[in-house]
Amino acid sequence: MHIEITPENLLVQLGYPVNDVLLAQMQRTLSATQGFDTFSKHLLSLKDEIARFEGYIALSNSHDLLKIKSDASHPEEIEAYRDTLKKWADKYKVTLEQVGETNTFYILGLS
Repeated sequence: MHIEITPENLLVQLGYPVNDVLLAQMQRTLSATQGFDTFSKHLLSLKDEIARFEGYIALSNSHDLLKIKSDASHPEEIEAYRDTLKKWADKYKVTLEQVGETNTFYILGLS
């Protein structure tokens, strides 16, 4: 099955309602993410994989970027979550930026 990654479809896949405000934010986010089309089809599999670590992909509230976050509290889960992100980013040559010392990472785009 092939899912076309449009701003509308991505909002739905990430659990957001589709409205004018969120659609505009998603369009800005995708435009600001270098090479998004190259790795976009792999975001949904990452979303599914990090869910086991209480992880999710969301729109940032402060930047026109997607963020990846985990609410896991067990050190083993946090380590596995971070390892999963690193492997995904390395495989698809995506640059992630950690937000402070948190389990939140911004997706900046292709390396």
